[in-house]
Parts: sequence; C-alpha cells; structure tokens
Amino acid sequence: MARFFVGASYDLGQIASLSKEDSYHIKRVLRLGQGDILTLCDGQGYDYRAAIESITNDNLLCKILDKERSVGEPDTKLVLYQGLPKSTKMDLIVQKTVELGVHRIVPLITERVVVKLSSDKDAKKKQERWQRIAMEAAKQSGRGIIPSIHMPMTFKEAVSKEVPGSSEGSLKLILWEEEKQISLRSILDKHDKASNISIIIGPEGGLSEKELALAKEHGWLSASIGPRLLRTETAGMAVIAAIMYRMEEMEWK
Repeated sequence: MARFFVGASYDLGQIASLSKEDSYHIKRVLRLGQGDILTLCDGQGYDYRAAIESITNDNLLCKILDKERSVGEPDTKLVLYQGLPKSTKMDLIVQKTVELGVHRIVPLITERVVVKLSSDKDAKKKQERWQRIAMEAAKQSGRGIIPSIHMPMTFKEAVSKEVPGSSEGSLKLILWEEEKQISLRSILDKHDKASNISIIIGPEGGLSEKELALAKEHGWLSASIGPRLLRTETAGMAVIAAIMYRMEEMEWK
C-alpha cells in the first residue's frame, strides 16, 4: 500500500492534507483516486489508514480511518556517527542505514577526512540532500519516523556528547581496525538490554590513535568485527545489521 509522511498527528475521522508533490505522485504516477486507501505516517511512530476524499495535482484530502503504532520502527535507538567519505558514498550510507533501522546519523569530521566543506552553506546544502535521501528511504522501508541527519560535527564534539537515555540503557561503540581482543558480539552479549546505542565509523583513512584515546576517555568502547577490513561505506551497514539482529529487531513482534 502507498505510504506517505505527513507533518502532524491525527485522530480518527479527521481530514489530512498532503503536499503538492505527494498529491501529484498519487494522482499521476500511482493513478489513485477518490475512495482509494493510503497509509500515512506522522513521523512520530504512528501509521494511519486513510481514504482519499478529493484529489487534484496540487492538493489531496483524505479521511483518517484507523491509527496504530508503526511496526517498522525498532525499539533500539541507534545513532551512527559516520566519518565523512569521499564522492557520493554518504548518499549510499544514509539510504541503506535508514533502511536497516538507524535512528539518527551524524556526519563526522575526523583527522583523516578528505572531504573539505568549503562553508557553512556548503555543509547545510549537503545535510539537506542527505535528509531528502533519508525521507525517501524511510518511505520505501516502512519506517515510523524519518531519521534525522545532523549537520557535520567534529570528532571531539561527537565523543563528548551524551547519548540520549539513561546510562544503564546506553552503549557507545567505536569501530577500531586494530582492536583484536574485544569483539562487537562480546560487547553486545554483555549489554543486551541497551536501548540507546551509538557507533563511530571512521572515514577511508580510518581513525587515529589519538582519536581512539579521546573516545575512550569519554566512555566509548572499541570493538572489532573481525580480520576483514571493510570499506567505510560497508562498515556502518554491517555493524547496524549485526546489532539489529542481536537485539531481535529483525523479527516480527
């Protein structure tokens, strides 16, 4: 069933209005009309079954028939701090990690980041592009929210920032290619009740020992995912998939 995000919550019987872009897509691409059923999502974890009341290229009104929690939203809140990669790799990272269930993404400026943001305007332009990609991925994958893409943040800012949630339910991980003793699996086994998990993934050149030391000073745990060295655009997806599996977020509940 067609799925669209709306910027508000509704009660049963209320009338919802969709954007011009969505209205055009529903009428001209999906070829839907009066009486057809849509799924709307308020971006706060609730889905609505709605019937089209009227539709033009510029406007669509539909009546709310039913409301329920979004089944596509994981209980585990996972934040990805991603070292800025070269080219358009960040587009792919945003798209696929949103599909896998990431809650927030923070582009990270580290010592070895090659990409240079020329100005705040340039950074904002990129952030807006990634946010659009996140919205489309959330629609496609049946998410209950649109994961937020933050403005790029320095490594020092990221590691010193408190993870949302209580300390008991929070876990801060930094993927480190030189870590040979502590595996991601062993950490997750010890913290199987963690509800807020943050992950740092370095850029193409990896993270420096200085950065690792700084992260550890702020309570981040270094973790290994084995002897194979993954590309930066692969590592985040692999770690998120592993965490979602371990936390039983890949099962119907």
